[in-house]
Amino acid sequence: MTEATNATKPRRPRVIALANQKGGVGKTTTAINLGTALAAIGEKVLIVDLDPQGNASTGLGVDRRSRKSSTYDVLCGDVGLGQALQQTSVPGLSLAPSTLDLLGVELEIASAKDRAHRLRNAIDELVDDQRCQDLTYVLIDCPPSLSLITINAMTAADAVLVPLQCEFFALEGLSQLLKTVEQVRAGLNPRLMIQGVVLTMFDPRNNLSGQVMADVRNFLGDKVYETVIPRNVRISEAPSYGKPALLYDLRCSGSQAYLRLASEVIKRERNLLAAAA
Repeated sequence: MTEATNATKPRRPRVIALANQKGGVGKTTTAINLGTALAAIGEKVLIVDLDPQGNASTGLGVDRRSRKSSTYDVLCGDVGLGQALQQTSVPGLSLAPSTLDLLGVELEIASAKDRAHRLRNAIDELVDDQRCQDLTYVLIDCPPSLSLITINAMTAADAVLVPLQCEFFALEGLSQLLKTVEQVRAGLNPRLMIQGVVLTMFDPRNNLSGQVMADVRNFLGDKVYETVIPRNVRISEAPSYGKPALLYDLRCSGSQAYLRLASEVIKRERNLLAAAA
């Protein structure tokens, strides 16, 4: 490949899968608000909603009736990822929405040889789309299971970000998730790594939250982000208004935490890229 070809080839955005097979840990909330925070500091971000519940789509104000093409259609190969994109109310943030059809996608693609690579192929095609060449981050909101959908996300991703709730049983299942990451790295995606673990729903008044935080940091070391997302009423209220918390109440503690997390994610990404160079 010539230098001229290298110079004109579009740069692939960094792809981060937000995954944890345990439900209610803040995956969708983190996807929405981290995406918004990254967009707020100048990044061009796409959120890919891979959860059949479609909560990321709803939380960004995209009505179910307006989801003409969805990630189900993308994984089935009926449309390209670029055709499924919708702009959100957040400048610099777009969305590939989900519908309940996604519940049946595993049956649709189970016999296909490229079943684990459907999303990766779709993202690769998106990079060549003139309308999307300025994308810098793709965040994938995974379902709360280690299914073929999640395997697609990990096969497409450069890294996995794990939201972990500061409550009892927080570490339960984490070892299985880490094992799955290793299996995907060994068989499908050798570049996959753990980008970091973010502690969510932290309540400083609760001794258990502090103990969980200490245990997780002791277990995972510097894989755990310094930023901790607090349990915050405004974060919980925002989705019912179809808004990220940063638009609903920028000054609340949750919004400020997600802005700090975005800066930390960018710093880690730069360090990872520098180490790989």
